[in-house]
Amino acid sequence: MRINLARLNHIFIPATKEGRDRIRQRLLVRSLRPLIWLYFALSEEGRFLAITSVLVGMIGVEIQSTSIYLLWCVMIAPLLVSLACRAPFSLLGRVQLDFRAPRRIAVGEELRVVLLLSSTGDRAFDAIRVRGPMLPWDGVYTCPPPRDLPLDRGATCSVSLGIRFSERGEHHLDPFSAAALVPFGLALGRSVESPSCRVMVVPKIANIRKIHIPRAERYQPGGVAMASKTGESMDLLGVRPYRLGDPVRDLHARTSARRGFPHVREYQQEYFSRFGVILDTHRGETPEVFEAAISLAAGVVAHLSRGEGLIDLLVCGGQLHPLTLGRSLGQLEQALDLLACVHPGGRLDLEELLRGLSPFLERLSCIFLLWTTLDQPRLVFQDQLHRRLPCRALLVQPGEHPGSGSFAPVIADAVLRGEPLAL
Repeated sequence: MRINLARLNHIFIPATKEGRDRIRQRLLVRSLRPLIWLYFALSEEGRFLAITSVLVGMIGVEIQSTSIYLLWCVMIAPLLVSLACRAPFSLLGRVQLDFRAPRRIAVGEELRVVLLLSSTGDRAFDAIRVRGPMLPWDGVYTCPPPRDLPLDRGATCSVSLGIRFSERGEHHLDPFSAAALVPFGLALGRSVESPSCRVMVVPKIANIRKIHIPRAERYQPGGVAMASKTGESMDLLGVRPYRLGDPVRDLHARTSARRGFPHVREYQQEYFSRFGVILDTHRGETPEVFEAAISLAAGVVAHLSRGEGLIDLLVCGGQLHPLTLGRSLGQLEQALDLLACVHPGGRLDLEELLRGLSPFLERLSCIFLLWTTLDQPRLVFQDQLHRRLPCRALLVQPGEHPGSGSFAPVIADAVLRGEPLAL
């Protein structure tokens, strides 16, 4: 059993900003506000000097036999002077802080955050220090902000920093802050804060170059509104006599000349293949297998949505999520957001899942099954599903595994490395 020390280090820190705000309102935390205020009022250099002065003060507490207390006085004096001079260096009402960041990134990719400092007052600042929030357990700063930034009166400057997350899901970041450095560099004036930031870390999309789709009907009951067309992309049904209101551009000159009265071309709406994707949330043999299965599900949805079909259903464990992706309908981000929040589940009730799928099976052309383990109940479920519509089963495994007629093996490491896959 592997212990995630980074996660354990943040076990008492809520993952959401709302949870952290609730902790800040507790009586114990409110009683520590003077220390918290002092911590954020001092710069990094001032904190080091303050901690050192406490240690020196403990050593020099006996003033009759030693003169170390004089050193403590020399160390504490500039700290007190810097704290007393904070007011003129306040940025409130003088500087505005905003940020720009993408709303979604893939696991392992760098999140580029751009902070914008805009001077709205009549004063220039020689040194403004930007601070980032404390990151969740899976976050790390890859490019910290510059130490001290000058800001002229009426000017705007930008600061870029990088963050990388190693875990899927929605991440809530506390506000970024900026404060002016007080002379001596030991304290900071009152700071300004940016809005809080929420980032969805989605799974990597597996590099699927080709996927075998079982032969199925191209079924489209009732048509699909707002389907994209390139030119006249509807199928030609035939030619019929002209009726009042028919478009002139549909006139068929040869038939009209041969029959002696106008005829027009008649079209029918093209048919779409409709797909469903079922992701098994069983943890699998290793956590890497589970992450590879999620990445593979994202790759299957992305590959199918780029074709001529529609993704009508995404099932994660026992949760059914009706979708309409593909042919310029919906967005791939819908499915990625759902997959980003998937966690390993317990025992999958396959009978209940089959009953829940029944209303969707009539309009689906094919369904893809992504297994992380394959046992007798799953084989029975797959067989029952295959009797009603074509199925394609993919089994994600940590290593080489011989395939069979009921499933196609997929190596987890190949998915995570981004190797081209032909399924």
